[in-house]
Amino acid sequence: MIRILIADDQTLVRAGFRMVVDSRDDLEVVGEAADGAEAVARAAELRPDVVLMDVRMPVMDGIEATRRITALEEAPRVLILTTFDLDQYVYDALRAGAAGFLLKDAPPNELAGAIRTVAGGEALLAPSVTRRLIERFVGLPAPRAADPAVLRDLSAREAEVLRLVARGLSNQQIADQLVVSTATVKSHVARLLMKLGLHDRTQAVVLAYETGFVTPGG
Repeated sequence: MIRILIADDQTLVRAGFRMVVDSRDDLEVVGEAADGAEAVARAAELRPDVVLMDVRMPVMDGIEATRRITALEEAPRVLILTTFDLDQYVYDALRAGAAGFLLKDAPPNELAGAIRTVAGGEALLAPSVTRRLIERFVGLPAPRAADPAVLRDLSAREAEVLRLVARGLSNQQIADQLVVSTATVKSHVARLLMKLGLHDRTQAVVLAYETGFVTPGG
């Protein structure tokens, strides 16, 4: 059973997500929070597997709440709730340790699938969100050195896997492209995350673009 905490300042939004989640046999809402500070407290108390996190909330915003929650021991995965246009602070949420994004108008099955995806350790970057994220990098100043020392420690295959992860491919898609098993891909991802000192795939995507290891459209 995947345990979920819902953090959103709108009561009706929380009720809608709860209805969708609790209708699935493998998902369970264990708590709700109406602001970021309450989300941090509830996450520490309830130890959920996944936190559905709104960005704009009173008392403490979702970014700071994400930063504090992902710093907890045995931290839950944080799935950011956002609108189609994307909040201007969502990129900061990625850097704070969020596991990915979910559009608020996503259909019920997509919500359930998103929760299962991040609970399983993968990043969730929907195509529309990935496109906007890449556009964010296009507007940034020139990246740091394209081949920093930390990336030179990767093997050729690990570097190849990182490029595919940065494109938003799932483990299965990477396995299909490289003609290997998903278990092999998971092993490569785990090793490259360890070498780079990162928590998850989403942070790997950010690092890849920030350093110029991968470039938009490249």
